[in-house]
Amino acid sequence: MEHTTAPVDDYESLPDNDICYRALLARDTRFDGVFFTGVKTTGIYCRPVCTVKTPRASSCTFFPNAAAAEAAGYRPCLRCRPELAPYAIQKNLAHAVWQRIAAGALNNGDLEGLSQQVGLSSRQLRRVLLQHFGVTPVELAQTQRLLFAKKLLQETDLPMTELAYAAGFGSLRRFNALFDERYGMAPTEVRRQVKKEARDGDALVLRLAYRPPYHWSEMLRYLATRGIPGVEAIDLQQQTYARSVRIEKAEGWLRVRNLEAKNQLELEVAPQLAPHLMFLLSQVRTQFDLDANPAVIEAHLMQDDLLAAQLQKVPGLRVPGTFDVFELAVRAVLGQQVSVAGATTLSGRVVQRFSDPITAPIVSVTHHFPQPQVLADAVLEDIIKIGMPTSRAATIRNIAQFAVDGGLSVYPTVNLTQAVEQLKSVRGIGEWTAQYIALRALRFPDAFPAGDLGLQKAAADIPGGRMTEKQLLARAADWSPWRGYAALVLWNSLSNPVTI
Repeated sequence: MEHTTAPVDDYESLPDNDICYRALLARDTRFDGVFFTGVKTTGIYCRPVCTVKTPRASSCTFFPNAAAAEAAGYRPCLRCRPELAPYAIQKNLAHAVWQRIAAGALNNGDLEGLSQQVGLSSRQLRRVLLQHFGVTPVELAQTQRLLFAKKLLQETDLPMTELAYAAGFGSLRRFNALFDERYGMAPTEVRRQVKKEARDGDALVLRLAYRPPYHWSEMLRYLATRGIPGVEAIDLQQQTYARSVRIEKAEGWLRVRNLEAKNQLELEVAPQLAPHLMFLLSQVRTQFDLDANPAVIEAHLMQDDLLAAQLQKVPGLRVPGTFDVFELAVRAVLGQQVSVAGATTLSGRVVQRFSDPITAPIVSVTHHFPQPQVLADAVLEDIIKIGMPTSRAATIRNIAQFAVDGGLSVYPTVNLTQAVEQLKSVRGIGEWTAQYIALRALRFPDAFPAGDLGLQKAAADIPGGRMTEKQLLARAADWSPWRGYAALVLWNSLSNPVTI
């Protein structure tokens, strides 16, 4: 098999070899997912946190991702499991494309379709991935499918045919052939080597890794006050998050809990969602900000005394995302000029009025969120009746039509300023709402809703004081490119203040 892997020195995203080896010696979690180590003597590649005996430096070849290691002929380690590694921290075009491929964007082989999604020609797309990762889009997609299949083999009891389709393969025969070609063993051999935990029920149980620390209790506390009644259920005693899920024609639910000792989230998924697992897991990774590197982010923000004291008290804060961009956009509009509790009440009324009930094993998960077309076609008076002004009800319909027209699908080539302006083109969407959607739904780490009253109060030098929006933006300039995380630190300080 002929590979198109670029020379190691050409990888733009790979740290220096000496840095990689020192990180490998220390099993440094900050580098988990940033690089992978191919061991020449074994033909296996590992994560930098692997617990096997560290090989000599002369035996190591470093790669920026799993696809590059596999294209060079290495097989994934069965102990550290490269498929569990968080994605690298870079927020650039190549990594945005990678994340789409990891979510299954090339499972149907539609390279032109992916090119349109990211705003590039297929030729440009190929060049970007080769330059940054050393592999073609097809090689990257094959590796993601194989690693995802390996994950399902080791974590679920899905029948082989269902597993192959869930991992994006067109047939079981093609899956078996490529698995044997790349890994030198049959899929059944991997499954036989795994001892799974006995569990009740038929839910699929999967794991997603993150870089520690992760302040899970604060993530849940934030979501608990903003959860959409009927759609989301946050149990602060059990420390779990659950919600309804609808992907294309499949309907089900999911539930998430933290496995702190393993630096992983455990995800329970309704079995009927199995065909969409690649996309679903990608959405959960995004929703819970699992690819953040807290060491990098906090090192930057700790340079500000105001943020440093709070960060020391609650390390590992993440930016809470959303499973569905449209859902969060509507929630943001509902939050205009009302309290957090008031917006939560309104969101529950929207769900009860405009969506259908479902059956789920979580008692308080009773509905899906309304689809964009439903709210776009809704009679204005019906929206007003749930308890909002005419202008805001109109904005709900406007953002729904915007979503129907594809406005919430943002190209990776679009920057924060462009995304905010695009959102503000919707009648009724101002700077605060646009920045909030950009932060939590579109995942711009530098988005910063400076018009937020809470942020203005939290950043004030005088207790009980308040900054102006202009003053806050000036203060926040030094927090770039992580102003979104600074916003979470400030919001947290309002309910969890540092006492001196």
